[in-house]
Amino acid sequence: MSLGKTSTLSSGHTIPTLGFGTWQSAPGEVGNAVYEALKAGYRHLDLAKIYQNQREVAQGIKKAFAEVPGLKREDIFITSKLWNNSHKPELVEAALDDTLAELELDYLDLYLIHWPVAFKSGPELNPRVAGKDKEAEIDDNVGLIRTWKAVTQLPKSKVRSIGVSNFTIEHLDAIIADSGVVPAVHQIERHPRFQQEEHVEYGKKKNIHITAYSAFGNNGVGEPLLITHPDIVATAERLSKKLGKTVTGAQVILAWAQIGGNSVIPKSVTASRIQSNFQEIELDDEAVAAVKKVGEDKRRFNIPYTYTDPHWDINIYGEEVEKPATHKPVVRV
Repeated sequence: MSLGKTSTLSSGHTIPTLGFGTWQSAPGEVGNAVYEALKAGYRHLDLAKIYQNQREVAQGIKKAFAEVPGLKREDIFITSKLWNNSHKPELVEAALDDTLAELELDYLDLYLIHWPVAFKSGPELNPRVAGKDKEAEIDDNVGLIRTWKAVTQLPKSKVRSIGVSNFTIEHLDAIIADSGVVPAVHQIERHPRFQQEEHVEYGKKKNIHITAYSAFGNNGVGEPLLITHPDIVATAERLSKKLGKTVTGAQVILAWAQIGGNSVIPKSVTASRIQSNFQEIELDDEAVAAVKKVGEDKRRFNIPYTYTDPHWDINIYGEEVEKPATHKPVVRV
């Protein structure tokens, strides 16, 4: 079973540190996956408008309410995210309302700005540059500060905590300095090969909770998932012998990601894996050191400039591959 760990956010609300992600969950699968996750005991769901599966997620939640004894809305911590085409301040609350309608909910526990990137506003989630059908249309006339201020003004009846995702520390410094409001949560790519120590330390100083996505790597880049990394596999095998039960590489990574009260949102659509990931373990010092060593081979997987359909012509992180980009995130207009 899960160890049932939670952390208290700066908003005063609690977040279960082991969550369930829905990114890249195919239509026809995600509703049942959410149901299986809630049945297994998960109480933290991570969603987003751009995943285009929130209506199906809603069906999985409703099925769980009907079939999991005693399960109520207040038992589940539900996150969703503001997409790039709704960064204009006047669109932010309408975007939240749209997500609530898709999910058939009255409120979210957490609402995040998904990326520090504004697209052209309108009904298209991924608007394209005229004449370039695989190029996202970026809007340099909408700054992060204005978008964040609009998020801070959302009614507490509709969203209990607010935060951001995929920001840099410079972006965080800017929105905090201008608004005086510190995000309760920062969701970032974080895994053994990209441990994000700087963001973790910044979060401790500012009381910003860190949630890790892509905890096993990213299977969209054609590289093996980190659950198969030799050092992770060896650690799982050693702990299996020590604990007298089967320990998986996934369980090792999920335990590492929650050290210090941080949270993590693994995704699966397979009932057996959903249940296995929920069988939590504690790492000993040797295991923690082994995972830390994996981080010496640093690798960021999720860089929008490398996306192909659409391609984002923007340099968010200053990685070498982003240098040809002609746009940067706009903090202030």
